[in-house]
Amino acid sequence: MYVLGVLFIAFGIGLSIALHELGHLIPAKLAGVRCSQYMIGFGPTLWSRQIGDTQYGFKAIPLGGYVRMIGMLPPKPGDPDGLLRGSSTGRLTALIDDARAYSMEEIGPGDENRVFYKLSTWRKLSVMLGGPMMNLVVATVIITGITTLYGQQVPVDGAKVGGVVQCVKPLSATDTSTCGAGDPQSPAAKAGLRPEDVIVAIDGTTVRSSADVSRLIRPQADKPVPFVVRRGDQELKLTITPMANQVPELDEKGQAKRKDDGSYVLTTAGYIGTSTGQNTALERQSITKAPQIVADGVVQTASVVLRLPQKLVQVWDAAFGSAPRDTNSPMSVVGVGRVAGDVASTMSFMGVKLSGPAELLVILLMLLASLNIALFVFNLIPLMPLDGGQIAGALWEALKRGFARLRGAPDPGYVDVAKGMPLSYAMTVVLIGMSVLLIYADLVKPIKL
Repeated sequence: MYVLGVLFIAFGIGLSIALHELGHLIPAKLAGVRCSQYMIGFGPTLWSRQIGDTQYGFKAIPLGGYVRMIGMLPPKPGDPDGLLRGSSTGRLTALIDDARAYSMEEIGPGDENRVFYKLSTWRKLSVMLGGPMMNLVVATVIITGITTLYGQQVPVDGAKVGGVVQCVKPLSATDTSTCGAGDPQSPAAKAGLRPEDVIVAIDGTTVRSSADVSRLIRPQADKPVPFVVRRGDQELKLTITPMANQVPELDEKGQAKRKDDGSYVLTTAGYIGTSTGQNTALERQSITKAPQIVADGVVQTASVVLRLPQKLVQVWDAAFGSAPRDTNSPMSVVGVGRVAGDVASTMSFMGVKLSGPAELLVILLMLLASLNIALFVFNLIPLMPLDGGQIAGALWEALKRGFARLRGAPDPGYVDVAKGMPLSYAMTVVLIGMSVLLIYADLVKPIKL
C-alpha cells in the first residue's frame, strides 16, 4: 500500500507537470511561435521523438519540465540581428549579451516572425499564464468533483477521539511504546473510552470542538467528571477522573506553547490520555461552493509562499537540529510522496482512521489538488526563470507602450527582459538550493500527517 500510494502521487505529479507544459505549448503554437522542445524533467534525455518542428521527450530528473520557445529574449536595442555578442564590457553585461546571443542563435531562416518576443502583450500573457492556469484548472476539477460527488467533511458538534493512551509514563521515560508493570492506566483507558468515540458533553457542558475537551478537563484534576459519549448509534455515560499531570500549556488559540529550542512549555493540569479532533460529517456540496474552496486554498498557499524564507529557516532548523518539523512547512515531491505512502499504508490521515479505499482515494486526490494549487501560486512569482518573470515583463511592456501612446511618443519597443538574466541565474541557484534542502529534510525529518 505504501508503494501504491507513492506511485499514485508520482504519476499525478508527472501528469500535472505535463499538463502545465501543455498549457504553455498549445497557446504558443496557436500564436505561431516555434517550440523546439517539449520536455518532462531535466538533465539527460531518456526518450524523445520529433513531431513536426517540436522534439517531445522525457529527461532523467523528474523535478519539472519546460517548453523551449525560440526568441524568448529580444535582440539588443540597435542590434536587430543579434550580432554584437561579447561587444560589451563588464561581467554582468557580458552575461546578458551571451544569453541574448544564445537565444538569437535558435532563430533559423524563416523563423523571424515565429519568435516569442514579437508576440502582442495578450498573446505573451496567454502563453505564460497557460501553464499556471492549467494547474489551477486541474485543482478546480479535482476539488469540484470530490466536493460535489463524494462530499466534504463539515464541522459538527462533538470531539472525535483519535487515540487513547493506555498508560501514563514519567517524562524521563525513554520507552513510550509499551506499558510497564508500574505504569498506571490512563484515566481514559480505565473508563473504557475508545478511538472513534465522539465526546458529546463533559460535566453537563456541550462539547462543540476538540478545544472544549482540554478547556473542560484541565481544571478537573483528581475529580470524577461525567462524560456523554456517542459510540456508533449508542450514547454512553462514562465517569472519568482526570489525573494531575505535566501537559503542554496552551495559548489563546488552543495551540501548545513551545520554547525557543522546540520543547513544550509545561504546566500541571487535568489529563485523561486522549487525542481528539473536530467531529465532522460528510456532506455533498453545491457546485457553486467549489470556487470558494479553491480560492481559500489559493489564499492559504499564497500566505505560505509569502513567508517562504521564514519557513525555509524552520525547515533548516528541523533538518539539521532538534526543532520539530512544522506540518505546514513546504515539502518537496519526495515529501509529498512519503505522505501519500504513509496515508495509504496506515489508512489514516491526521490521526483519523480512513473508512476505506474511497476515502483513501479522496485524500490522495486532495493532496494532488493542493500540489497543483502550489504550482499555480509559486509560478506566478514575478521573477525569472519562473513564469511570473515573463508575465511581469509583458505587463511592463504594455504599460510602457500605453503611456507612450497617451503622450504621442514613438513606440518604445520590446521590454529587454534579458537584463534580468543575472537575477534569473541567481534565482535558479536559489531554487536548486531550496529543492535540495526540502528533499533532504523530507528524507531525514519528514512531515507526518
